[in-house]
Amino acid sequence: MTTVATAAETDAYVLAMPAAASSVVLPQWISPGNTHPNSRYQDAIWSMAPLIDNPGTGLVKLHWKNCPEPLRDQVKFVAWTMINGQLRPTYLQTRGVQARSRSGGTDMLATCHEWMRLARWLHERQISSLAACTETQWRAYASERLGQVSRDTAAIICVRLANLWAFDQLSARPSGIARPPWETEGVDDFLPAIGTAGAGENVTEPLDPQVLGPLLIWAIRFIDDFADDILAAWAERRRLVAVAAATKAAPAGWAALEEWLLPMARAGHPLPANSGKSEVQVATTYIAALTGSNRGQVSRFVKQHGLAEIAAERPGPCPLWVPVTGRINGEPWREHVDFNEAAELIKHLGTAATITLLYLTGMRPQEVQGLRSGCCPDPALAADGAEGRHLIHSHHYKNVTDDDGNHISAGEVRQVPWVAITPVVHAIRVLERMVPEGELLLSTVHHKFSSGQGHAGALKKHTLTLRIESFVNWVNREAKAQGLSGQTIPKDPHGAIGLSRFRRSLGWHIARRPGGLIALAIQYGHMRTVLDARTSSSYGARGRGGIHAILDVETALAAADTAARLRDRVAAGENVSGPAARRALTAAAHTPRFEGRIVPRTFARKASTFLARDGIVLYDNPDAFLICAFKHDNALCEPEPGATAPRQYDCRPGCGNTVRTDTHARQLRERADELDQLAIHAPGPVSKRLRTNAHRLRETADTHDSTAHPAEALT
Repeated sequence: MTTVATAAETDAYVLAMPAAASSVVLPQWISPGNTHPNSRYQDAIWSMAPLIDNPGTGLVKLHWKNCPEPLRDQVKFVAWTMINGQLRPTYLQTRGVQARSRSGGTDMLATCHEWMRLARWLHERQISSLAACTETQWRAYASERLGQVSRDTAAIICVRLANLWAFDQLSARPSGIARPPWETEGVDDFLPAIGTAGAGENVTEPLDPQVLGPLLIWAIRFIDDFADDILAAWAERRRLVAVAAATKAAPAGWAALEEWLLPMARAGHPLPANSGKSEVQVATTYIAALTGSNRGQVSRFVKQHGLAEIAAERPGPCPLWVPVTGRINGEPWREHVDFNEAAELIKHLGTAATITLLYLTGMRPQEVQGLRSGCCPDPALAADGAEGRHLIHSHHYKNVTDDDGNHISAGEVRQVPWVAITPVVHAIRVLERMVPEGELLLSTVHHKFSSGQGHAGALKKHTLTLRIESFVNWVNREAKAQGLSGQTIPKDPHGAIGLSRFRRSLGWHIARRPGGLIALAIQYGHMRTVLDARTSSSYGARGRGGIHAILDVETALAAADTAARLRDRVAAGENVSGPAARRALTAAAHTPRFEGRIVPRTFARKASTFLARDGIVLYDNPDAFLICAFKHDNALCEPEPGATAPRQYDCRPGCGNTVRTDTHARQLRERADELDQLAIHAPGPVSKRLRTNAHRLRETADTHDSTAHPAEALT
């Protein structure tokens, strides 16, 4: 048995040499609750699991076969030093506020992969020692490697490559690799030009409204309308499976098959069946449970009487006799839930709840994955009898470090809880019925609805993405079967429905869909109010980060688009009316046009400053057919104190912030014509209201025509 010293006597940051049997992760870096097996230094595969406590993170491994053999021992030694060492504070002082003395397990894995890539590049050039990687090699490699990626990614790669040199200095036997030249000359000259595409949350495309609308409608339908039926069916299916597994072969079981199954076959009725991977098969477990037979008996009985061929010709359902209470358009959504579809439906129910949480909380995916049963208790009644808000108490994980700057994989309890609106509370309650008390709401163990055991932690990103895709496919088949062609979910023009796109979409739709058009009943107006108030019980992260930043960015982009459209309309000769027309034209003339969607993180602060310019930020309101040149003191929508945006869902006539163009007047008349057409087919009282509204819209358009002026007359 060997031991490893954790520090050299002369320098606390320099690690002693590991032995072949040394642990890959030293005990001081493993949290008390982490029980994952530790690898040994000599192993060809290193598990990073002892460093991973985030339930949403996969338990990744480092495969040393991917590093060329001549350089393997050298890179391996530096990797061990990185896993168990800490960068010097003097080194970190020059790295910026985001620098850490120790990063997380998955980031260490990515760093090692970058080192292996360099090692393969050196090996291809017959370089077998890190000491031979001089400034010349660094420059050649950087020119080749960094030219393949975006500027943001290149900056990260430079940090990871620099860490190879930095941690080599902390090893007991430094290889002597040269310091990368960007460490002394600055990194800017080594990075791709500004403007190359970057990754990150702010450049993730929001989900298309035509996709998100029906997707959220079906997700909420699953939770509110189908959940009781699905959970009851799943419980009954599990009961039947347990009964079939526990039943011993007995003469009574064979007699029951002769009495129930054989007459069914001889009478020409369909036989209970399920679809295997390649063919239809008799539903052995279902039949065994219903008849009190042993599954082996059922198989022998089917073979003896040639029932497999009959089932293939006349496959029948396997109904679970549980009540069906869910409705679609007032009609039951199923006559019965089938034994064979229960597992699929329970999986889709969990997916529907996940979609609701991802979109309507503003949480990051890993924060949703970290939720546990009991995270959202029912609020106590206030002194006046009013019910308080539902709050979600859970962990967040991004940029969580200890006092020494070391990454904390387990995250920490978020000081400011999330607010849960009604659909979110319902989604959590459904998930709480699927897992034991205190367990992860998306526990892999309890969301594994087929044979086999799930792994520890929560469902991972890849699995959830596949389940959302499967959910969409099921919805489209069901919508077609139910005659709901208008509720199918089309393909998103920007690709797969990735988890991060939900959080991005929340800010996009609040900023650009003021009337809450998505999923009809979800009150974005309420969410906008909470977000604008920046209260301690808000949806975003602490301070003005998190979803606030996304919302500010989206609102600023929407305002810039509105200003650009106003400039274009005026340039095309359109007239402008409204009490804020002159102010709006001035604002439009001084608002920059955004040509792309590349939004660096620093833009969140600029967006907040942009929106704080009271009186000269323009908000499009397509529901009211106007532009709001928002000035807080003029607003009749009664915005919260300090709000930088109007309550667009509560736009009122006569407001001093109103601006209209000829396009708005045309749209008003088009909408009036639509209302008149609806009035023709509507009952008397409804028809009267529709015609009254149409008349009001035409009067508004006429007022514009009589008061509008060209831009030259107003500026």
